[in-house]
Amino acid sequence: MILIIDFGSQFNQLIARRVRECHVFCQIMPPSISIKEIQALKPEGIVLSGGPSSIYEQKSPKTDKGIFDLGIPVLGICYGMQFMIDALGGVVKKAKKREYGFAEVNVKSHKDLFYELGEKETSWMSHGDSIDKLPSGFISTASTENTKFAAVADRKKKFYGLQFHPEVEHTPKGKKMLKNFLFNICKCKCSWSMKSFAKLSIEQIQEKVGDKKVILGLSGGVDSSVAALLIHKAIGKNLTCIFVDNGLLRKDESLKLKKKFKKHFNINIKFVNAATKFLGALKNVTDPEKKRKIIGKLFIDVFDAEAKKIKGADFLAQGTLYPDVIESESAFGGPTSVIKSHHNVGGLPARMKLKIVEPLRYLFKDEVRQLGKALGLDDEMVWRQPFPGPGLSIRIIGDITKKRLDILREVDALLLDEIRTGGYYRKLWQSFAVLLPLKSVGIMGDKRTYENIIAIRAVTSKDAMTADWAKLPHKLLGRISNRIINEVNGVNRVVYDISSKPPSTIEWE
Repeated sequence: MILIIDFGSQFNQLIARRVRECHVFCQIMPPSISIKEIQALKPEGIVLSGGPSSIYEQKSPKTDKGIFDLGIPVLGICYGMQFMIDALGGVVKKAKKREYGFAEVNVKSHKDLFYELGEKETSWMSHGDSIDKLPSGFISTASTENTKFAAVADRKKKFYGLQFHPEVEHTPKGKKMLKNFLFNICKCKCSWSMKSFAKLSIEQIQEKVGDKKVILGLSGGVDSSVAALLIHKAIGKNLTCIFVDNGLLRKDESLKLKKKFKKHFNINIKFVNAATKFLGALKNVTDPEKKRKIIGKLFIDVFDAEAKKIKGADFLAQGTLYPDVIESESAFGGPTSVIKSHHNVGGLPARMKLKIVEPLRYLFKDEVRQLGKALGLDDEMVWRQPFPGPGLSIRIIGDITKKRLDILREVDALLLDEIRTGGYYRKLWQSFAVLLPLKSVGIMGDKRTYENIIAIRAVTSKDAMTADWAKLPHKLLGRISNRIINEVNGVNRVVYDISSKPPSTIEWE
């Protein structure tokens, strides 16, 4: 186990992913973590992340200096390295020349982090401060043209620092450096896998829940589906899933879910048809944030009413993922810039009085997919593209009516059919249609039409933090457009969105 202390780096999740890719478990924790908490985690090594602050600023994030007395190897990256040097008696000053982007590293010693690496390596720098004086026991192990101490080490105490970022793809041999830290210095074992995680999680769920009952809101997405199957394997019939049909779902979503989960996995599922309630509450609502709030509140009301009917339910299970936890913890006082808050992290109404079970809270999305495969989910479910919680409501710009929903459902089904047939479904992060609040003039059968416009959105991404519009073949786009216009009544024009994130978002609302 490796502990990553988050000093606010935009790359802290990347550090964790690189460690996990080496089949070593890790956790990201805020700088406020206590020495007792660290000792309880029993890490083989500690990584101090980078961050946007300067160590000499009054409010710069700091962690307990006692970490350097634990006898545990420590790797400081960028700001994390500067914190370590400052804490141990060295000097950090504002650099005469800032260093951002690619830099050639001159390796002085091929031990430790640079074992089996070349004399010169490419790195990615991002710093305006530099080390001016090393603490006693430290030596310089690498430099760049502008940075004397690009890498440092106190080999006796197993403290190491890198001024550049080994976790990013722009440092080609960075993963090798991290591997050297994990296996040569920390002596970690390559034992983290989804099978081992599933076995341990099932045991932990059984220990926590006992013979009590658990309820779970099943959406049909990857996260809730994998969480449901994992908990079902742990406690069987004591799990009840509640599927709320809010009328904002894709075509035949309920039928597909019934077939997959109830028949194939024999999981208890209660299906609740609340479409009328949701559509009534959303009447004449056009603001996307108001849509979200109405849907979120009504979902909790409907879910709560159904949960009360299940006697003896003491636990609520959620498909919370690690990025949600990291971002929400930052929102509640951590140093990382707040990206968004998450409804399923700390958002449970007090009136429900249920204990929480979150078996996926330390997994990234790709790991959840791996876990789903290990548990027996088929590729269609495991590789399902993300679908927003508010459903089609935020893909209909403007008023939400049953007629507009029916149009978008048909369009969505045709689009995904063509994307799958063309062999692009697994290559894309998301592909979906948006119904615009505009109409355009067209000609069908020599008659003038004035119908709806559909926008197609398809993006490639690794983690949804950034995304690029997908360069789909013109023939495929042509087939999609022809089918939508010819087979869906009420549409006479299709456009393609070619904006990337940033500056645009993936969803339109």
